[in-house]
Amino acid sequence: MKVTLDFPVNKTLFASKTMGFRMPLWWIKFSNYEFWPMFIFYLPMLPYWLFQSIRARSFTYFTNINPTIAGSGFYGEKKNEILDLIPQTYQPKSKLIQKNEAHEIQLNGLELQFPLIAKPNVGERGNGVAKIKDLVTLQHYHKHSPAESYLLQEFIPYNIELGILYSRMPNEKKGKISSITLKEFLHVIGDGRSTLEVLVKNNDRARFQEKRLQQKFAAIWQQILPEGQKLELESIGNHCRGTRFINANYLNCEELETVFDELCAQIEGFHYGRFDLRVRSLNDLYYGQTIKIMELNGVSSDPGHIYDTRLGIFQAYRDLAWHWNRIANISIQNRKLGYRPISITQLWSLIMTNSSSKTNLAQ
Repeated sequence: MKVTLDFPVNKTLFASKTMGFRMPLWWIKFSNYEFWPMFIFYLPMLPYWLFQSIRARSFTYFTNINPTIAGSGFYGEKKNEILDLIPQTYQPKSKLIQKNEAHEIQLNGLELQFPLIAKPNVGERGNGVAKIKDLVTLQHYHKHSPAESYLLQEFIPYNIELGILYSRMPNEKKGKISSITLKEFLHVIGDGRSTLEVLVKNNDRARFQEKRLQQKFAAIWQQILPEGQKLELESIGNHCRGTRFINANYLNCEELETVFDELCAQIEGFHYGRFDLRVRSLNDLYYGQTIKIMELNGVSSDPGHIYDTRLGIFQAYRDLAWHWNRIANISIQNRKLGYRPISITQLWSLIMTNSSSKTNLAQ
């Protein structure tokens, strides 16, 4: 099987450059649903959630999907506890750091080497994730991160990063991969004439990050990039850091689903979630090799491919509805097995307890 990665041209960016002016950021946000605030994007789905709640006989039906994960991974789950459920072969080296254990962090004895990825142990949508290049940066992160605890994780240098959403009905041995998202890291390509500043200003996606990028690349901000030279501006694959989510469902096949059937069979009580992973090559992916899972997100996982706006918003909502229906079906079966959803009061307590752990730290 020979499959290649598809990095399509960003049509919005292309139009903005060829028309000779820069579209206002507010218009880019308004005209591209991938940039809409979460509550606005999900608002049209509210009636469908109510329908599924009635069908599953619970407003919190989604909280009994993964019985071994707190709240099934809806909110506030601890990343280290979920990583511990994953087979060791697929885990990157990581270490949980409690801020109250030390005023200053050292790397000695942690069995980790720079660069590293630091992330709050309780966090949502990439907030507070940072690439740590040296001890000074690590100590700065440790001092200024408001999170009570955070994970240090080895940086996986593979160029392919994917979000793969897998689910399995409790009464079935084989599951289904229903979403594959290819992540294109934020970058610019030199033209031999423009400075890095101009290239960033001409890149719709990079413009949202301009202030941060100007600080990060201050030393070369006014330098001209040679024609054809690619400069990666961000190596962390989160949408809030400028990463582009690309529909890669064409990568799915029976071989890949078999890999995840075998992997997920080793994760006790797991039925629905998205694996954020890096892999050295597509060939390795299909053979289940060199896969490193940075995170496993539970029932609140988005099928990331829907944020590829080439899909169209109506198809995005159709695909989202399929996943919510799948969640309800799993919930109904798990309830018959004795796993009851948590109450609204318990869910609210879970949210309030963990809200203080959210962070907006960015480096």
